[in-house]
Amino acid sequence: MMKKDIIINYAISETRIAILENKKLVELFVERPENERTVGDIYLGRVVNVVKGIRAAFVDIGQNQDAFLHFSDVGDTFTTVNSLVDLTNAQYRPDNIPVEDIKEGQELLVQIIKEPISTKGSRITTQISIPGRFCVLVPNSNMVGVSRKLESVRERRRLKKLARRLKPANFGLIIRTVAEGKQLEQLEQDVQSLMKMWDKIERKMKKHQPPMIIYKDMRMTSGVIRDLFTNDISRVVVDSKKLHRDITIYVKDVAPTLVDKIELFQKDAPIFDTFQIESEIEKSLSRKVWMKSGGYLIFDHTEALVAIDVNSGKFVGRKGHDENSLRVNLEAAKEIARQLRLRDIGGIIVIDFIDMIDPRNRQKLHEEFKKELRKDRAQANITPISEFGLIEMTRERVRPSLLFTFSETCPTCDGTGRVTSKGTVLTHIERWVRRFKASTRERRLVLSVNPEISKYLREGVKSRIRRIMWKFWVKIDVIADESLAVTQFKFYSKKRNIDVTDQFMS
Repeated sequence: MMKKDIIINYAISETRIAILENKKLVELFVERPENERTVGDIYLGRVVNVVKGIRAAFVDIGQNQDAFLHFSDVGDTFTTVNSLVDLTNAQYRPDNIPVEDIKEGQELLVQIIKEPISTKGSRITTQISIPGRFCVLVPNSNMVGVSRKLESVRERRRLKKLARRLKPANFGLIIRTVAEGKQLEQLEQDVQSLMKMWDKIERKMKKHQPPMIIYKDMRMTSGVIRDLFTNDISRVVVDSKKLHRDITIYVKDVAPTLVDKIELFQKDAPIFDTFQIESEIEKSLSRKVWMKSGGYLIFDHTEALVAIDVNSGKFVGRKGHDENSLRVNLEAAKEIARQLRLRDIGGIIVIDFIDMIDPRNRQKLHEEFKKELRKDRAQANITPISEFGLIEMTRERVRPSLLFTFSETCPTCDGTGRVTSKGTVLTHIERWVRRFKASTRERRLVLSVNPEISKYLREGVKSRIRRIMWKFWVKIDVIADESLAVTQFKFYSKKRNIDVTDQFMS
């Protein structure tokens, strides 16, 4: 049986939540004050642009970038300020408002389903849903559903029957996975709590003008406890007394049988060091990930997709090529599935496995990878292995990948991972001097460059900078400046004592 643990580390600058399966890190959530989770938040927004060519509208919800509302995320009905009425009134029947009726200036109630990523704003929907511990309330709907992750047909039927009894008029109701085994009274209490929440949303919406946040979903820590702290979790360990107290109070109210699983970490050593999580986080940020067999994975992020390359590395097998390749590929499939969860990689993903000739081995790899992906809460779709040994897949993207949470684009290489070579920088300097000589009679300059370039220019008896001076008959004093990037340089006129770099740039 798989052992699952939730480990929570609280710090002034961030809160980190690690999910362990059999003591191995599989998911990591990071929340910072300046970058709080926004998925699930409900806003009163104003449509600023409708672009029918891409079947979408852009909505101002008060963030830096306008939110993106695709027409496929507009439900059969949507709530505007003018059409808002009390849904608890049994006489109310929402009218179907066609997508074409979305117009600029219209005020809509929307909910974030994907956080802003790179230059893209939040993705939103008009199909509002409010999650509770056991149920999800869906205004403007008559649907009744049960989580697909509940495998027992008998239990699904029982919960669906209870949901029909509990469903308020003009609201949909979805029963969550954690409701398995729960009785009518517990579900009823959850529905009542959600109805009170919707009542607050209605009242707040009527009072305010867009853009305005109307409902803030739980903070990440509370949301993880609500969504993931189920009976199959062995324990929750937290290193903050306040968080421990808050979690205990919440769990006592919604699932008192789980209270004994909450532990306060009181050792002097950092909690993530004790559970060997810190080292796993370092690996998750690395481009190269080694596997036990000696093989390794390479992760490359591009604007359009993520490419993953499987390499045999140091692995030396004793069997034939296909058998050896299959062994490395099977290990890679498990590690890739774990890394996708851990790094929270979404969108289009292309995986280049080691080539195998036998179709049966390809099928075995495909089935193994599908099995590993079933452990993931995010939805994923994969293609069969192509003749080139590639698997193409998509994985649900809700928030930016872990890489973008822990790192920023390099200001020197602008995210390419490469910088202009020293030889190219030398060529740029020589061109600058040529322009300078063609436009002025001055003969003395001061050149300020990065220490690496300074060393490169002065190497040898017939140094590169000396050859430039001889060629153009100018005197150049080279100064090393650590504040300059390898690609940068500055020229100063010694006669006038001013920066003249920009005057003779191309």
